[in-house]
Amino acid sequence: MALDLFTPEDTAIVLIDHQVGTMSWVGSIPFKEMKANALALAKAAKALDIPLVLTTSMEDHAQGPLLEEFAEIAPQEYKDRVQRTGVVNSMDDPAFAAAVKNTGRRNLIIAGVTNDVCTVYPTLTALEEGYKVRVVADAGGSMTKLADDTALRRMENAGAVIASVNTALTELAVNWASPAGQALLPVVVELIPQP
Repeated sequence: MALDLFTPEDTAIVLIDHQVGTMSWVGSIPFKEMKANALALAKAAKALDIPLVLTTSMEDHAQGPLLEEFAEIAPQEYKDRVQRTGVVNSMDDPAFAAAVKNTGRRNLIIAGVTNDVCTVYPTLTALEEGYKVRVVADAGGSMTKLADDTALRRMENAGAVIASVNTALTELAVNWASPAGQALLPVVVELIPQP
């Protein structure tokens, strides 16, 4: 059986609602770990020239602004982020759906905050529309572990592959000696816990 791995040439990375307010509501994973993992996905996109789509919801409300580090890592994508006005399923927002479609990629690596709201619905919609989806579970979270577990199970049952950030990145790398592997190595090394 073929592994059917995602590659830098056929994949887009989609990051949904990594906003300071929304992230502060997460209780299923430590904030620092979730943030590092989300930023690693953005760094990987830039290192491998993978299309990166960023979106937020109601930045001027409790959800707050997008993590400012995205502006440093991916300035154009940060500027071009789709600022939704409250629609829960980001794929229901015409500008966001167009941004995803315009990547020209049918393989999506998706991470969002929260997994049980921001990630689950666009993932289900993307699957219905024929995309293949990897959900990076530890680049998002939910208010409780139970909420996170049930959302991840729902997405997996619908056909998404649930992955960790390291699994998603090493799938793109394939070989550390390859150009992709060499480009990703610094991103992965940054994630190694320090004693």
